[in-house]
Amino acid sequence: MITIQIQQLDDIHEAAKEFLEKVGHWKLFAFQAEMGSGKTTFIQALLNCMGIEDPDGSPTYSLVNSYESPMYGKIYHFDLYRIESEEEAYDIGIEEMLYGDGMCFIEWPEKISELLPDNVIWSYIRVNQDGSRTISIDI
Repeated sequence: MITIQIQQLDDIHEAAKEFLEKVGHWKLFAFQAEMGSGKTTFIQALLNCMGIEDPDGSPTYSLVNSYESPMYGKIYHFDLYRIESEEEAYDIGIEEMLYGDGMCFIEWPEKISELLPDNVIWSYIRVNQDGSRTISIDI
């Protein structure tokens, strides 16, 4: 288990860089955390560090945003909060994205846990009492 601390919002880009350095060649990431813990904000920082200058924000209504990184290639950001069934995930073509060559960052992965490949890396964001965040990466 790898942990990364984010003391304040100003530290988020350094934490995102550290995350990318530590995860190396992995491509599938499931982010599990409570509502409001900073999943989208952290993923946007990751996208910035990957060369995406203006990420679209949370794909809450579209379920997935797609990006092309000059350094990492195709990247998918999923927000599955509003998904009602795994069938909806199939309808957006999730299998093709999960099993393709792109990187995937998935918010609310528990909604499709049965569809996730074995090589997904589970990442947990915990809000600490002082408002800081701890990211745990289960590698």
